[in-house]
Amino acid sequence: MTYDPAGHLLTPVDHEAPQRVLRLRELGLGENPDPEFDEFARNLAQSTGAPFAMVNFIDEDHQYFAGLYAGPSPQIGSALAVESAATADPGRVMGRDHGYCPHVVVRRLPLVLDDVCDYPRFAGNPVVDEIGIRSYLGAPLIDRTGTTLGTICIVDREPRPWGRPGLELIKASAAELMQRIHQREGFMG
Repeated sequence: MTYDPAGHLLTPVDHEAPQRVLRLRELGLGENPDPEFDEFARNLAQSTGAPFAMVNFIDEDHQYFAGLYAGPSPQIGSALAVESAATADPGRVMGRDHGYCPHVVVRRLPLVLDDVCDYPRFAGNPVVDEIGIRSYLGAPLIDRTGTTLGTICIVDREPRPWGRPGLELIKASAAELMQRIHQREGFMG
């Protein structure tokens, strides 16, 4: 686990990462932008009126936004380009210690943070100071093999009362995206 100087948990230990990397490679996911995932992220953001949404695949040391919607604000692209990779477009790669998606992947459960500053465990995350993220709504993408591939998430720079409707939306959207991924693989079920 990674902690900040004040002792807040930043990144949980992810024992499933090596298995996830293999499965992502089998599926051909997590290394390139995908127009279908960009559109999915756009629809997700617009359904809630949020400025940002992502389809995020996580490996052992970074996150890759294969689907990214950054609304009308151009600052998010440079802010999300915390790390760069030779094969990644600017703004699609972020360290594993940034954001809340690594927590969702390890927990294998949705995470609803109306205001991240209300949770000391999450308020110290670098995305709060570096990007100004104040609210988060995310759900895991759990593959038919039982592997958590990544997440979908919606974020905002303002606190948001996501509530039960937000939770139900993000869970249903994650199930929908996994169905699409399985269809790509040729697996129906």
